[in-house]
Amino acid sequence: MGTPTDTFLTDALFQPIRLGRLQLANRMAMAPLTRHRAGPGNVPGPINAEYYAQRASVGLIIAEATQVSATAQGYDATPGLHTPEQIAGWKLVTDAVHAKGGRIFVQLWHTGRISHTHFQPGHQAPVAPSALAAKAKTFIMGQGYVPTSTPRALETAEIAGVVNDFRTAAANAIAAGFDGVEIHGAHGYLIDAFLREGANQRTDAYGGSIENRARFLLEVMAAVVDEIGADRSAIRISPVSPVNDSVESNPQPLFEHVVRELEKLHPVYIHVVEGQTGGARDIAPFDYEALHRLYSGVWMLNNGYTREMAVEAITSGRADMVSFGRPMITTPDLPRRFRENKPLNEAYADAPIYGGSGPHGYVDYPSLA
Repeated sequence: MGTPTDTFLTDALFQPIRLGRLQLANRMAMAPLTRHRAGPGNVPGPINAEYYAQRASVGLIIAEATQVSATAQGYDATPGLHTPEQIAGWKLVTDAVHAKGGRIFVQLWHTGRISHTHFQPGHQAPVAPSALAAKAKTFIMGQGYVPTSTPRALETAEIAGVVNDFRTAAANAIAAGFDGVEIHGAHGYLIDAFLREGANQRTDAYGGSIENRARFLLEVMAAVVDEIGADRSAIRISPVSPVNDSVESNPQPLFEHVVRELEKLHPVYIHVVEGQTGGARDIAPFDYEALHRLYSGVWMLNNGYTREMAVEAITSGRADMVSFGRPMITTPDLPRRFRENKPLNEAYADAPIYGGSGPHGYVDYPSLA
């Protein structure tokens, strides 16, 4: 018989939860994790299907950030959802996950200025809210990490087309068998860049005031909700993370406005990265509970959560679900390890988190017998 603490942990993390039309087995999610493992044409293949199927015991898998168009790419070997071949490749993944009883959303992104001419059709400049280069780097195979390219500002008339790219990619996701989509509104990519004064110096309806800077995010979300339904649409935000040169002097009123307006669209969950992505949780003061009070759907938290921290967040009511990143890479059976209070796998020292080829460091992390 387990100790009271073990029972408490099990009860908190392993209660089922309703997510739109889905019943999830537990309150753990696999965070979207870019692995640079897509095949030629940015098409997922059988090894990607194996990777995700190994992790199907988590309540919800959020598949890695996936391009909504050819111009949305910012890194090598990241998958897309804008060609028939990509849709078919992702269908391999979703079928494998569903065969194991899992549930899977996909994160849809446009990298915006966090890109390089190398990835752009015709080697054109990437697009962004304003023609401001990010103090950031991307990865090009054979060259390593290189500074991102100076972008060009989207013309006002072009923005509706980018919104439609998200709509189309959401429809493609459902065609590929995903249970829903998470819009990537975080980490300095296109949607987040529109939000922030450090990247957005526009003087049209998409710049200046908080309401204007939030317009693009809300138009994308409204289009996706209209296309596939609110119960299959979600979004991720990172209010204070400085990753990818994200600069905003006063994020509290900005993100309170965003969440207040999202509540009207009622996406099925909001996924909040607390603190610096992959870094300090207390990098800047921010009242996350003020956001939580503005939203009535499933509230998912992320960034460096341990088993015990996740339980505290759920039992205190600060979160309905918690997502886990790197532990899900190294420990495919993470829910079982947490349930049985077993140690997690250590990361292989000779296998990269980003990139690589073949099974090592990707599908050869062991599960318990």
